Amino acid sequence: MKSDLSLPENAAPTETLADLEPGDVAVIHDFTTSDDCMLRFRELGMLPGTTVSLVRRAPLGDPLELSVRGSLLSVRTHEASQIEIEPRPCLA
Repeated sequence: MKSDLSLPENAAPTETLADLEPGDVAVIHDFTTSDDCMLRFRELGMLPGTTVSLVRRAPLGDPLELSVRGSLLSVRTHEASQIEIEPRPCLA
């Protein structure tokens, strides 16, 4: 018997901003929660369809520094894990 919690066979695992490595580029796809911090990110220009890149991680891995629409934003890893992305190949 199949569990109801399993992904459909043709579904790819969801990637989030927290999965990016420095230099990676992605497009925001969706937010998995509607917390106040997600509203703030939207106000800062992090909307679905927006291209973001991970500039660097802090020495202990948290927070992440993102480049979004020409600005640098710091995002905590647990917040970044709630933002679904579509990875894009780096053109460099």
